[in-house]
Amino acid sequence: MFPLNKYNGSQVFHRIPQKTKMKKSPLDLVNECDSFPYHDDDPDAYNKLVSSYYEFVVLGSRRTVGYMLPWVVDKMPWGNKWIVDHNKKRLFPYVEGLSPAKFSEQSQVIGETLQKARENGTFKVLEKWRNELYTIHGPDQQITMERSGSPLFGIVTYGVHMTAYVNTQDGMKIWVPRRAKAKTHGGMLDNTVGGGLPAGEEPFECIVREAAEEASFSEELVRSRARHCGTISYFSFRDQRAGGEANLLQPEVQYVYDMEVGEDVVPKPCDEEVEDFRLWTVGEVQDALSEGLFKPNCALLLLDFFIRHGLMTPQNEPNYVEIVSRIHRKLPFPLAKAR
Repeated sequence: MFPLNKYNGSQVFHRIPQKTKMKKSPLDLVNECDSFPYHDDDPDAYNKLVSSYYEFVVLGSRRTVGYMLPWVVDKMPWGNKWIVDHNKKRLFPYVEGLSPAKFSEQSQVIGETLQKARENGTFKVLEKWRNELYTIHGPDQQITMERSGSPLFGIVTYGVHMTAYVNTQDGMKIWVPRRAKAKTHGGMLDNTVGGGLPAGEEPFECIVREAAEEASFSEELVRSRARHCGTISYFSFRDQRAGGEANLLQPEVQYVYDMEVGEDVVPKPCDEEVEDFRLWTVGEVQDALSEGLFKPNCALLLLDFFIRHGLMTPQNEPNYVEIVSRIHRKLPFPLAKAR
């Protein structure tokens, strides 16, 4: 990561030789989060890896909706409401007499199975039970899953993230929170506001709620100033900082928002998600990124912010094209559709 020149009316990235301590480049940050391999890099290795997974399927969808690791399949308490085909490496919930009108009943089967695994203490990741449902996209009818169980099934998860920034006489500054130590990735830096997108909630309504809960931003402020700026997507192997077992699969999409605020607007922690907020220059944010202080997916959100605001360009970042492509990864599963 390369520090900025002193602000002169147009902040830009400026490359300098690496110091003795290794810093993380923008591409390093992408590699850390978008860590699942690409087919074109090594087709044989990719095919061997993917063929080792079980395909998670739900009735009502013509496509696989997630990948499961073999050891997860072996430990999951399936019971008699699942079809687990070890030869084809395929599994799906089974409801007797299931018809298209009852596809959503698969949610109950999934929920009961995860609840039993939780009660049995089968998976550490379920110790962070959230009582919050995520949508499994693909079927015509909504099918849901407990949030903490999503990495066990490798489904695509969705979130909302917002960067609040201030344009001052000294240049752009960004509001940066530090995550509470008790959270996953505890103590790491984060985007100004962010959270998972629960089933049944629209992305913008979610960011309005999260902004109030995490930063004490008023609903009126967010509705009038927040701007939707697209999405980013990536495919990760989870590490232990995320909580629970390492190397679970996490394909993810984030809805991205920006909100310019005045110098008089100061976010304040409202729940137990955030320890504090600090207003940093772009250079300070960039230095923290290069030190690896940001939660991995939040680093990608900031790279996207820098790109959209012209702070990172093809002229100052040699891996610009790859970075832009990688943070908009095409995922191998059905994606959400606008309602």
